[in-house]
Amino acid sequence: MVEVFAVASGKGGTGKTTSTLALGMALAERYDVTVVDADTGMANLLFHAGLADADTTLHDLLLGDSNARVADATYERFGMRVVPCGTDLGDFRAADPTRLRDVVATLAADTDVLLLDSPATLASRRAVLPIVLADRVVLVTQPTVPALSDALKVQEYAASYDTGVAGVVYNRVRDEAGVERVAAQSERYFDGPVLGSVPEDDAARHARRAGEPLLAHAPDSPAAAAYRRIADELAVEPGSEAAVADRFRRAVVPDEV
Repeated sequence: MVEVFAVASGKGGTGKTTSTLALGMALAERYDVTVVDADTGMANLLFHAGLADADTTLHDLLLGDSNARVADATYERFGMRVVPCGTDLGDFRAADPTRLRDVVATLAADTDVLLLDSPATLASRRAVLPIVLADRVVLVTQPTVPALSDALKVQEYAASYDTGVAGVVYNRVRDEAGVERVAAQSERYFDGPVLGSVPEDDAARHARRAGEPLLAHAPDSPAAAAYRRIADELAVEPGSEAAVADRFRRAVVPDEV
């Protein structure tokens, strides 16, 4: 069984990477989980997961002249598998984004849930490829008009490639009553349900500084508890490993966005 989720926002600063790792750890209590930093241009998941010194990363798998194997770039961390991406700009320029299809196909053959931490924008085919490859998208947003607008753009693009919406996560929430009002109104526009909201929490910032996922660094924090509830609401719809892997390898990479 396997289902692939792209964790996406359409803008930076929403806490997408924190959300990816938090959902990964929460889901790992029930499933085999693999998390991939698919933001090949502005990677930072490796810093959140204590993998800043990783010898092999996703960049190595995307280079045409590399002999690296997917297993070489996969690390056991915090009860899940993590595939970090490097930060070298030269590797970013040399990387072939279409090779991500084979990487995802290989990983999908040996996991239950695959989470792709997606780039913050939809400005290039590198940025939208995780959404194209995913079965469904988890939209991480904040209860502001600009953030909601960007999340809706992600949904629109996902729909054009038959990628569904698993649901919406409101993050860094300061006014719970306010977000409830926003959520009630926005449900008319989003295809998926509101999975929950995560309060603004200093623990998330401290976890980033410590190089640990939130649920490892502050498991009893309000934000960690919120992510566990959200993971419980996220219904995994497993597919055939072989069929999913074949679909990924045949996925059409957009020529332009």
